[in-house]
Amino acid sequence: MTELDNLVRIGKLKAESRNDAEIGRLLAMARTRLADAQLAGASLEGRFISAYNAAHAAALAAMRWHGYRSDKRFMVFQCLPHTLDWPAMRWRVLDAAHQKRNLAEYEGTLEVEESGVAELYALAEELIADVGRLVQ
Repeated sequence: MTELDNLVRIGKLKAESRNDAEIGRLLAMARTRLADAQLAGASLEGRFISAYNAAHAAALAAMRWHGYRSDKRFMVFQCLPHTLDWPAMRWRVLDAAHQKRNLAEYEGTLEVEESGVAELYALAEELIADVGRLVQ
């Protein structure tokens, strides 16, 4: 039994048949959001949210490729060691971005710096590339 199966057993994930069309749409969305994150006229906050959304869509595509889904947004990042063999130092940056995104969505507070957005962008770009290799 894999770690992802264990997460199904305890109710953190749901097993669901792979849907290649959905995975393709998620990857296309990730690429579009990543491009949005580089728009010169966008605010720093807007670029952060776009890079976050790109990473989330790509991580969800990886989870869906393996045949799982979660009702909790953060699980797609926490499962990256099992879906793409990502080390903790990489996925934890995405998890921290998720926490910032939640503060923005639910409390109206978003404090980001250019370096943080650049790091998030670079990780989202790597994540999209890794998922692209996975689904080929």
